[in-house]
Amino acid sequence: MSIGQIFNQVVIIFLLMLLGAVIRKLGFLHPQSINDLTNITLYFLSPIVIIKAFEQPFSRSRFYQLLLLIAGVFLTYFVSILIAKLLFHKVKDQNIRQIATYGSIYSNNGFMGVPLAQGLFGSVGVFYAVASMIGFNVMSWTQGIGIFQKRQPHDWRTQLKKIILNPNIIAIIIGLFLFISSFRLPKLIAGFIDYTSPAFTPLSMIVIGSNLANLSIKNIKLPTALWGSLFVRNIFFPILGTIILLLGITGVPLFTTVILSACPVAGLVVLFTLESNGDARPATVLMSISTILSLVTIPLVYWFAGLW
Repeated sequence: MSIGQIFNQVVIIFLLMLLGAVIRKLGFLHPQSINDLTNITLYFLSPIVIIKAFEQPFSRSRFYQLLLLIAGVFLTYFVSILIAKLLFHKVKDQNIRQIATYGSIYSNNGFMGVPLAQGLFGSVGVFYAVASMIGFNVMSWTQGIGIFQKRQPHDWRTQLKKIILNPNIIAIIIGLFLFISSFRLPKLIAGFIDYTSPAFTPLSMIVIGSNLANLSIKNIKLPTALWGSLFVRNIFFPILGTIILLLGITGVPLFTTVILSACPVAGLVVLFTLESNGDARPATVLMSISTILSLVTIPLVYWFAGLW
């Protein structure tokens, strides 16, 4: 896929986000409605899209590629975590330090990345996007949340439960069973999945856009550390991840994972900041600016991956 095609797809995604912002501004979407749509998208539509991607005959080579991707994703996380700690450990404000560290490491790969993968590469893209989703859920709910809980006892049982009971992880387990066994879903269920899965991309982008509706120029004020986090998240870490993946990954698996790693700051940064009783405003602004900048940075990182 050419850089022009990826840019066109990103523009379509942002037009959907713009639609969400307009709907919010006109008063057709309220905070509770946005929360409800977010839950529907994350906990129902996303698992359906994942299951659909795995409903295909077993392929040893494709399964091997998936395992190799998972290894590459985890290696990228480990390297990124070390670098982020080195970059931001001297930031005096604990709240800003936590937001900068988490925001630079974790991308919005599920809520924004999977729709992009679906739009660009169809079910094949979603299939390989699973590697990034596994890495994100495991690392974010262990190391990621630990960034905000350093003064609290770490309950690994609770975090493990959150990982296992995440609907997307459950969908991945079901999908792997379907893929490895080459089991075909009944026509009624398969038809239901075919009808509902196309709603995932437009609805998720509309929700993201509605959350950006209240961002104004006067709100674009960030400490230096968070501007650094923006650069690291949107450009440096995706390029670093691309270099790591190029050691053994090519084609659609590579480009799918690169796109997911180039996505903006994960929305969980706001939730984790609130749970640690921190000021969530810098986290919200960071996530919003990162999302807007990704219109340019996602094609840029994709272009870099295509050079090799």
